[in-house]
Amino acid sequence: MEEYGGGDLLSEAMGSAARVVVVEDCVEAPGAFVLHLLLKRALAGGGAAAFLALAQPFTHYDRILRKMGCNLSLHRRNERLHFFELQAFPGGARDGAIADCFVRLYSEIQRVVEATRTGENAGQFTITIDDVSLLEVAAHGSVDNVLDFLYYCVTLTSEMNCSLVILIHEDIYAVEENMGLLLHLRHIADLVVKAAPLSTGLAADVHGQLSVVNKGTFSEQRAKAQKVWSFHFKVKENGTDFFYPGSRH
Repeated sequence: MEEYGGGDLLSEAMGSAARVVVVEDCVEAPGAFVLHLLLKRALAGGGAAAFLALAQPFTHYDRILRKMGCNLSLHRRNERLHFFELQAFPGGARDGAIADCFVRLYSEIQRVVEATRTGENAGQFTITIDDVSLLEVAAHGSVDNVLDFLYYCVTLTSEMNCSLVILIHEDIYAVEENMGLLLHLRHIADLVVKAAPLSTGLAADVHGQLSVVNKGTFSEQRAKAQKVWSFHFKVKENGTDFFYPGSRH
């Protein structure tokens, strides 16, 4: 059994070269725990993060990460965590209003990334969106504006050498005519991490299966890297266990 730490299965599967990571989940297998683990890893490694929260407030994440040994309140006070609690954008769905809101949001993210880069202890910077489906709702259904914002963030990962982590609920976009946003995210991703229920049904000691797909866009550094990883997971209060099927007794 591999537990979350320096040599766990998830870290090994993801590596360190991916700039855009898309986490897909569904109602039967929520994938928020992946965001928790990646946020902890980013901050524990001496880096900083911008967290765009639509699904839960700061107190929720602070409570969960504290159980995992990561004090988000402290990181926030030290300006290593920049937390954005987002709700419906002001101005309704008027032409230009939503786009302006995204421009202001991107400018603020760009500002904190640049401020971190010019600091004495500049390290890895991670931008996390905890629910891109709700970002679409906050933007009054304006998918085009959401995609423009995401592509600006992707450009920022190249310009400022930071990473972008996005959670999307795959089952919301299962109908073909609604798959546009999901397909776009899969296209821009370096890594796709997918949480799914077990094909054999519910189990007491296994919460689901996690697949990590290396899109190969950064494979020059990992020419012999494994392209697809698949293993089971069990979410606990203080972290997550990852293990190969049949390896737990």
